[in-house]
Amino acid sequence: MTNKICMIGLGYVGLPLAVAFAEKYPVIGFDISEVRNKELEDGHDRTLEIDDELLASVKSNLQFTSDIQQTKDCNIYIVTVPTPIDAANRPDLTPLIKSSQTIGEVISKGDIVIYESTVYPGVTEDICIPEVEKVSGLKFNVDFFAGYSPERINPGDKEHTVKKILKVTAGSTPEISKTVDSLYKSVITAGTHLASSIKVAEASKVIENTQRDVSIALINELALIFDQMGIDTNEVLEAAGTKWNFNHLKPGLVGGHCIGVDPYYLTFKAEELGYKPDLILASRQINNGMGKYIAEKTIKEMIMAGKKVKDADILLLGVTFKEDCPDIRNTKVIDIINELKDYKANVDVYDPWVDIEEEKKHYHHGIIQNPFEAEKKYDAIVVAVGHKQFAELTMADYHAQLRDESVIIDVKGIVPEPTWCL
Repeated sequence: MTNKICMIGLGYVGLPLAVAFAEKYPVIGFDISEVRNKELEDGHDRTLEIDDELLASVKSNLQFTSDIQQTKDCNIYIVTVPTPIDAANRPDLTPLIKSSQTIGEVISKGDIVIYESTVYPGVTEDICIPEVEKVSGLKFNVDFFAGYSPERINPGDKEHTVKKILKVTAGSTPEISKTVDSLYKSVITAGTHLASSIKVAEASKVIENTQRDVSIALINELALIFDQMGIDTNEVLEAAGTKWNFNHLKPGLVGGHCIGVDPYYLTFKAEELGYKPDLILASRQINNGMGKYIAEKTIKEMIMAGKKVKDADILLLGVTFKEDCPDIRNTKVIDIINELKDYKANVDVYDPWVDIEEEKKHYHHGIIQNPFEAEKKYDAIVVAVGHKQFAELTMADYHAQLRDESVIIDVKGIVPEPTWCL
């Protein structure tokens, strides 16, 4: 039987995977956004993960729809929807549950549904699959089967693309495990790692980002300590990094849809089982406090420079969650903006990677056109994201945008002579 794949969700994870599979298999990309589908049909990906030429090269094998009934002849359903958290930092499984119900409308006997979304161990088999059973009337591991292969997309990274990152795979039976593994192995050039169970695969993903979160929290805490001592953290890290086994990380904001979110899935399940994960929760608290700390340092440096704070004009460079990427989901730069506004400062945000009109529709963070081509002067500049465009700026460029005594706050360590650097 020839595989025909349906990709549920066409965001940063789903689209690159759909394109990779479309090089070998017929693929239908399903997304509830008709605007997104039309954009892709017209040959452009606004996330910039897939360039127009690559998208055009698989056009004959890849179609897009928001009508799930058009996927009825597919036999593989891959779910790549977001797994966010709510205001109380609890997992919001709504996108997964709705996707599972949607698949239940069209899944047939013998089909396989594979989940890629990051979850805590047990979600696939205990929460998602029962929804598929309920809607379809089919019995799990008798009429249809399941797999899990955690996403490993790194937005904005043009070197470690989907096919070049080794994939963990798992299936609901030994036979299905081999089928799922073979499917991914056919397109992932970096290879695969077959886990013994879906729960093991789920756990492996959620700890990948939890480990990074905890590690970065240590560096952030060290940066706060050294700042109080008047010691340059980057010089300390450079010196410590001369040891061969030192873990090279930089302090900074920890946002995005993975590292800043995934640990809460693990802590939720741990606490549900009666265990309080103190280290993970403390790390989350440290990392979530960095935006406020940076804003407070900005205010302090402005006061030291004799500048007013209320009604001050501050230019913030970068709003995406990482450099050279248009993704602003769960960006912690917003914490800096909100804190500065609490001091009654006027904040202009410039980010060459973000579509201003699109941002206005959803976020309203006050993104402006290129300030380096305008006349307005600022009391302070905060470089929050290390975009390549900002790394190319000279001190003359910065000073040209400032009035009087300069205050330049460098979060990313790319300014030649900052007033203060994290």
